[in-house]
Amino acid sequence: MSSNDDASESPADRDVESPYTLQREDSDDTRHAFWADTVADRVEERVADRREATEGTSGEERPASKDPDEPIVVKGGISPSGVPHLGNVNEIMRGYYVATVLRERGHDVRQVFTADDRDPLRGLPRTLCDLEGTLVDLGEVDAGALGRNLGAPYTDIPDPFGCCDSYGDHFSTIIQDSADALDVPIELVSNTELYENGDLEDVTRFVLENQDRAREVLAAYQDKVDEDYVPFNPICAECGKVTETVTGVDLDAEPPIVEYECTDMDAGDQTINGCGHEGTATLREGKMPWRFEWPAQWQVLGVDFEPFGKDHAEGSWPSGQDVARNVLEIEPPVPMVYEWFTLDGEPFSSSAGNVILVSDVLELLEPEVLRYFFAKDPSKARDFSIERLDQLVDEFDRLEAIYFDEIDASEDETAFAKRVYPLVVEEPREERVRLPYTFAAVLGMTDDPDLREEIARREGHIPDDAPEWAIEGALERVEQARNWARRTENEFDYELKRAEIPDHEFDEATEDALADLADFIEAGHEPEEIQGEIYETARRHDVDVGEFFSAGYRLFFDDSQGPKLGSFLAKVDREFVVARLRRER
Repeated sequence: MSSNDDASESPADRDVESPYTLQREDSDDTRHAFWADTVADRVEERVADRREATEGTSGEERPASKDPDEPIVVKGGISPSGVPHLGNVNEIMRGYYVATVLRERGHDVRQVFTADDRDPLRGLPRTLCDLEGTLVDLGEVDAGALGRNLGAPYTDIPDPFGCCDSYGDHFSTIIQDSADALDVPIELVSNTELYENGDLEDVTRFVLENQDRAREVLAAYQDKVDEDYVPFNPICAECGKVTETVTGVDLDAEPPIVEYECTDMDAGDQTINGCGHEGTATLREGKMPWRFEWPAQWQVLGVDFEPFGKDHAEGSWPSGQDVARNVLEIEPPVPMVYEWFTLDGEPFSSSAGNVILVSDVLELLEPEVLRYFFAKDPSKARDFSIERLDQLVDEFDRLEAIYFDEIDASEDETAFAKRVYPLVVEEPREERVRLPYTFAAVLGMTDDPDLREEIARREGHIPDDAPEWAIEGALERVEQARNWARRTENEFDYELKRAEIPDHEFDEATEDALADLADFIEAGHEPEEIQGEIYETARRHDVDVGEFFSAGYRLFFDDSQGPKLGSFLAKVDREFVVARLRRER
């Protein structure tokens, strides 16, 4: 229990465990190639030190602490307030890798993910999404219904799309779908259900029995904590909004109740009006404030490890571990701060439309590539770039090739690949075939599946003895790369006109230049050599270089522009290219 002197100290003066687990450089730590092994070491240390519950110092019987033989619990959480984008999956994936390592070591592990869906809606989001991940503006749904429910818990607000039980359930479903798509076995836990089922009732009662202690601890982290502060927010029986004004507590009643007045709630730059109703609520008809609710989740769910973003590192974590130790008298879980990542160089923002969902990403690349992205060091900020997605895929392909000893790599690269690759794929299979991503984008310019395979074989990307499953898997990347080209409107976003020659009209000099270029390509040359020859051929025939490129694009795409022409002509089957340049087919 913290004393008055302890409570008067600033958070910086308290005995606060740093959550920067991966950033620590303890000399006695074993150096691992994979960050999740380092975290798993610390979780195992905590499990080894776990003790059974003891009575609180005030003499009351405490809610039971976790038994040492129970499964290790890895937790994450989200407030389902709006579009659950790729950035929100960070917490799921970081927890997944630690859980996987612990399972490798023989531990029974549960990975739970809480939907903090009893939080009140504090503002209207500008962008929402349906279950398929399609983004819609607020004006495309019943915004009035949302506006009338400001201040109400997410699970008490109707689903604006009409497909789920509530607003909160709608976005929780998308989180579950995202985890399922990446084969991450989370147990999604509704905070509303924890309250309504009574799972949080004992710990809520304990906090209210020890209000003085709770106020002392919270006062170090939050302003306006006076003698009237009560760490419980009832839901108004009249208007359904969460209110912060408790006027009385009766824990001797059966069931225990709090008396409240429904007053206004500050929500950023706006005020959500209360209805003024005075009533009573049980401990199941409300919620604790976040700084108490988070540690209460640790206790009730038996949490041993939880990753979280750096926003919690300097705010919620210091108070959370203080509440855990000095109010609930439990040990907080092993923490781990992860850095946020950006999307194409900008912060994720639903209001600005700078979001992408897991379902969107998996239309552009394989699940194992996305799992690889999250396997990278979480202590470093990174950018998830749709524009440069080919670079991420190339990184994964290199990891795979290193794992199978197909290319040379540094000692660190090799150690990382050998450790991580089996964790990101369903099963390591050496016979797999990967088409280079940009080459796949080139193949995506044609709809003919036989031609795609023919070109890939001719270019040496599909071995003659490749099994059928490997060929099918390789060609699936073509559709993903084509989706990428269309989404970004990049240099590969063109349709090859193969069936017939597009209408064209060239002067004699241009026709002669095209014939010369055909001869050059027919002789066999590399992409950069062909690119250079396009310039040289135009100059030799006194044809404007820009117009000569346009002539090539017209013949192949019926357009005046297109991809880098030399690279494209080198990748398409040579017989067709030569014949088209000669206007023969």
